[in-house]
Amino acid sequence: MPGLLRGVARTAVVAGTATAVSGRVQRRQAAKFADRDAQTAVQRDQAYEEQQPVAAAPAAAAPAEDPIQRLKDLAALKEQGVLTEEEFAAEKAKVLAST
Repeated sequence: MPGLLRGVARTAVVAGTATAVSGRVQRRQAAKFADRDAQTAVQRDQAYEEQQPVAAAPAAAAPAEDPIQRLKDLAALKEQGVLTEEEFAAEKAKVLAST
């Protein structure tokens, strides 16, 4: 009977130690993963903030319009009577000044 009792006690000690070690490892890994997730979230937020101005810049910059085509469009509007001679001259001066 003493051998059986010793075997049961040894099994209980081993099981208790294994449970304690397992719990400690689990807590340590959970803390490590939580830190890693927090760092990943910070990096993702920083990358998002860095991308916002870059994404907005191309939308703000209008493509350069061909001055010759712009003058042709203004002449067509003048011929249709949409623009007066003074308006045409003012717009033409703006187009020529921008080139």
